Amino acid sequence: MSSVFRSAIEADDLATALAQLADDVEFHSPAVPRPYRGREATGLVLGAVFQTFHDFRHTTSLREGDREVLMFDARVGGRDIEGADFIRYDHCGLINELTVMIRPLSGLHAVADAVGAHLTSLQEQHFAAE
Repeated sequence: MSSVFRSAIEADDLATALAQLADDVEFHSPAVPRPYRGREATGLVLGAVFQTFHDFRHTTSLREGDREVLMFDARVGGRDIEGADFIRYDHCGLINELTVMIRPLSGLHAVADAVGAHLTSLQEQHFAAE
């Protein structure tokens, strides 16, 4: 069974992926020590991921009750990565917790660099527009 979130990611459909997030979603990134909280903050990170991950494909999915694990492979900055999204759904079926794990360490560094650069660029564009 494929979740709507998984299908949206595979279709490169950020809007539908974001619509699956609860307003108070908590996103745990492998690159920062504290979680991002809320749909808007999580959406910025997911948008950066959509821009920086290439050749993305899910390899395995497991679901039991309100929890789902989506395993994936991708390329970031010339590095092959493997990862897993650990998802918890709320009583309305929206994602209220999303935790990402990535390996190897060199791949995690590539992700942190690429996503960080994209987020910095967005922040600079935002302040330039003011």
